[in-house]
Amino acid sequence: QVRLAESGGDSVQAGGSLRLSCGVSGNTYASRCMAWFRQAPGKEREGVAVIERDGRATYGDSVKGRFTASRDDPKNTLDLQMTNLKPEDTAIYYCAAEIRVYGRCPEGAHEYHYWGQGTQVFVSS
Repeated sequence: QVRLAESGGDSVQAGGSLRLSCGVSGNTYASRCMAWFRQAPGKEREGVAVIERDGRATYGDSVKGRFTASRDDPKNTLDLQMTNLKPEDTAIYYCAAEIRVYGRCPEGAHEYHYWGQGTQVFVSS
């Protein structure tokens, strides 16, 4: 069992920055894939970043070059640094985890079993 809790959501103006954090507890050994997803009102959940077990991250096209995801396994945290925020970044942001020992980490939300409660980001124009 893995428990996740996001924090850091806020209201910011376009062009601003925010840093989201996700605390991980429970089964915290490092053989887990981590990811950030977001969901805007009326839209499907969208992948933001996938963070491999070795720390490498891949990003959704809409956030490439603006968002940076990182994990600190000894501290059991996952961060998402967001810069140059746009109104279209407005969404509830979720961290997710999946226990996987081998292979690449999945990209689809349906492949992650553990989720936080989400944190709201609102970007005004």
